[in-house]
Amino acid sequence: MTAVREDFAEILRLVRPGSRVLDVGCGGGELLELLTREKGADAQGLELSPENVSACLARGLAVVQGDGDRDLDHFPTRAFDYAILSKTLQQMRDPRHALSELLRIAEQAVVSVPNFGHWKMRLYLLGRGRMPETKALPDPWWSTPNIHLCTLRDFIDLADDLGLRIDACAALSNGKPARAMDPKGVLENWRAETGLFLLSRRAEPQPEATPRNLFGEVELPKAEGPKRTRKARK
Repeated sequence: MTAVREDFAEILRLVRPGSRVLDVGCGGGELLELLTREKGADAQGLELSPENVSACLARGLAVVQGDGDRDLDHFPTRAFDYAILSKTLQQMRDPRHALSELLRIAEQAVVSVPNFGHWKMRLYLLGRGRMPETKALPDPWWSTPNIHLCTLRDFIDLADDLGLRIDACAALSNGKPARAMDPKGVLENWRAETGLFLLSRRAEPQPEATPRNLFGEVELPKAEGPKRTRKARK
């Protein structure tokens, strides 16, 4: 039996059985197939590569060809329980818009990002003075699809700026199983090679109820009558 990729194993743990799931940038459909088989999910994919779309269809998976940078806007609001973006956000032209759209079309989003603040990245830059090439980011700078690399701290700041809540998060390093992490922990920005986040929208505060009278009309402030002036004593 082929070993399940460590980030896929964590995603399977997070997703509820029987959920509606959209996998953005689903590749050849490995995660889609796992979600369908192991979780009984109603899983659909969005993939740019025609070759990968064909591979998914050959597996009997529900996939459409599309660009995550443009086509997320066309999905209905709350059409899914989960939207997944696995190690793809850094390849998108507008990560801020993509992340916001994920939480429009789904109740929760599962997003994983390679951490450019990992100690190996820092050491590579310090020692060699060149863009790092590691297991997490193996391509040279001139051919990499990653155009918006970030650190965990950068990602958490963006999520906070968009009004998103981190419901769960895990660190992935050296092909080991995921481990839970504190997103605000200072050391995690050094230790985690990849961060995986379960996100949702923060509940917006409800406006205070307008006071109403017994007849169901808005109760307006009472108008003040003319002020009486005292006559000066002679």
